Amino acid sequence: MMKDINIGLIGFGTIGTGLVKLLRQNEELITKKLGARLVLKKIADIDITTQRGVKVGKNLMTTDAREIINDKDIPIVIELMGGYEPARTFVLEAIAKGKHIVTANKALLATYGNEIFPAAQKKAVDIGFEASVGGTIPIIKTLKESLVANKINSIMGIMNGTCNFILSKMTDEDKMFDVVLKEAQRLGFAEADPTFDIEGIDTAHKMAIILSLAYGKTVNLKDIYLEGITKVSREDIAFARELGYRIKLLAIAMLKDGAVEARIHPTMISSGHLLANVNQNYNAFHIMGDASGPVFLFGQGAGMMPTASAVFSDIIDSARNVLNGTNCRGPLRSISETDMQQIKLIPMDNVETKYYFRFSALDRPGVLSRISGILGKYNISIATCIQKARGKKGAVPIVMTTYKAQEKNVQQALKKIDKLDIVQGKTILIRIEDDLN
Repeated sequence: MMKDINIGLIGFGTIGTGLVKLLRQNEELITKKLGARLVLKKIADIDITTQRGVKVGKNLMTTDAREIINDKDIPIVIELMGGYEPARTFVLEAIAKGKHIVTANKALLATYGNEIFPAAQKKAVDIGFEASVGGTIPIIKTLKESLVANKINSIMGIMNGTCNFILSKMTDEDKMFDVVLKEAQRLGFAEADPTFDIEGIDTAHKMAIILSLAYGKTVNLKDIYLEGITKVSREDIAFARELGYRIKLLAIAMLKDGAVEARIHPTMISSGHLLANVNQNYNAFHIMGDASGPVFLFGQGAGMMPTASAVFSDIIDSARNVLNGTNCRGPLRSISETDMQQIKLIPMDNVETKYYFRFSALDRPGVLSRISGILGKYNISIATCIQKARGKKGAVPIVMTTYKAQEKNVQQALKKIDKLDIVQGKTILIRIEDDLN
């Protein structure tokens, strides 16, 4: 006889609606693959009157999430409400009741994961969070399972579809940032308040989760270096193209002598690299394992149905455990929570990479020598130099790229250069990563 497994959904927004649609759409397929029927027993949301485009019986709806949490016949709770509270309280209460958790809430896990994951391990319940990073891309399972025997030497990711859409449009259609942002908002790729996306905060949440999986250690979100994309201009995109690069908001993790670089910032990468050609609202991950070599994952990083697909992968995992009478088959975050330690992050000042500078300088004799002289004093070697519009009155752009240099030296040199009487405004800096395999 076919067994029923009850699930409860807290949060009936975009992803929650997609989840219900997917269950209805592929119910027969899901039942065959699982060997049991998934039954959506209850949906909790503060708004139970708005139409979502999918029919749900009134008896399934409640405004009280604890009807799900306290129901002994619901072994799997799906949290899709987002935010910190009351999501954190509901998740911890459900764990205390011995229920498996499935969530897409990256902000919650990045901020309170060091409280939630140990609580789940103690109660021997699952936490599925594939949908919290990369939408439909199976990055969580890849790091936890497929690459489990690898030392992860590096991860570089395009983790925010809004930023990628904006930079792609600016690059391919020569549009200004503000114009493309409004277009992204109109198309639903950006929120009315886009701060979390364009300032890189959303990417930082995802990066914190990725670091814990890749290196089996906890991380303080505030220790991840972060820059958004608001200062990227059409002028810099044009110079990047001339130099053979495209600009992407990259999340970068690199293992170096037992410590890890963790930084998020606009980055110039070779126009021929796979990551450079991930456009529109897509996400991608470039992982380098010591045994696997390069692994590239690409797909929809957000959206109703892609994210619902990722949520379902975790529901099925927990449902199979329920069927087999097993709990918490493997570590929730790569290794046991009792073995987790604080990750050692390399200070940004000590990071070494290549750089792009754009100076706004007066077109006078000796300008280049004064700028290059200061760079030289701080051990910064120039790789290329572009100077345009000679003979024009006022300031003209001077663009330089460097060989590898230390961040601390670069920042000190630019402070000196920006004080020169021949330089107007603050120097534009964009980091370059062109050693990718």
